[in-house]
Formats: sequence, structure tokens, C-alpha cells
Amino acid sequence: MLRLALFQPDIPQNAGTMIRMAACLGIAVDIVEPAAFDVSDRHFRRSGMDYLERAAVMRHDFFAAFERWRHDHGHRLVLAETDGTTPLSDFVFRPDDIVLVGRESAGVTPAVQAAAEASLHIPMRAGLRSLNVALAAAMVMGEALRQTGGFPGRDGNDHGHPEAS
Repeated sequence: MLRLALFQPDIPQNAGTMIRMAACLGIAVDIVEPAAFDVSDRHFRRSGMDYLERAAVMRHDFFAAFERWRHDHGHRLVLAETDGTTPLSDFVFRPDDIVLVGRESAGVTPAVQAAAEASLHIPMRAGLRSLNVALAAAMVMGEALRQTGGFPGRDGNDHGHPEAS
């Protein structure tokens, strides 16, 4: 099952929006700590609404813990970043991929970049820096679900609650 990972999220509204999207689409979410806000933050709760309780969210205390878990479960790490090497339109997703997005303020660390098996970017007009992280995550996850046939209800069934583990 596809997963979305948030690396040290620092804008609660964006994190809440991505978790809401994941709940609606049956995607599990990994949060790689430390986050720059508490889960009780009102902006986080407001943007995630009642969907936060419907999402399968797993928290990892730090990147090394996430990496151990990822390797133990056989997931490929795909980094979505503004300077990724492969355009989204050319990337081939697998059902076991974890798509990782970085902090809006700082992206990811060099160690995280080195750990990714692939990196992709969303092609944009020249001279523009980047999309909002929640919007970029939605675009990437939509394409990943399309390629892997993972949209809920596609086969007539609601696949229910994604597994957190």
C-alpha cells in the first residue's frame, strides 16, 4: 500500500491538509519527527477536521527510526522535491512506495536525500520556485494512485482504513 511521509513538518495547516487527503484516499501517513508544532495545535486540528481520527498515522521519533522501520517493511523511498531528478510524468510508481515530502521552510537534509531510492519533481514554469507542499503531495499521490490502481472504490469496494503498520 502506498504511503505518504512528512519529514519534520513545520506548518500545521499543511500537515492537517495532507493527513485529511490521506484519510480520504486510503493512504497511510508517516510523520518523521520532530514536528514544529504539537498535534493539539488549533490550525492543525482545523485543517484536518474530523479526518485526523480517520487517518492511519504512524509517528517516528527521528529519521533513523523511520529508516529502520521502512527497511524492515520493504518500502522504497521516493523523495518529492523541487530539484528531484525525474519529472513526475516520467516516474513509475510501485504499490509499496513511500512518497516523502520535506519541510516547506527547509526541505530535507542531505542524509535524507541520500537515503531516497528515487527523487522526483513536478515540472513547472521557469522562474517559479515551488508549489505548496500539500498541493504537491496531492498531485504526486494522485499520480501514484492512478498508476497503481489504488484509488478507493475503483473496484466497487471501499478499501476501508489503511493499515498503519
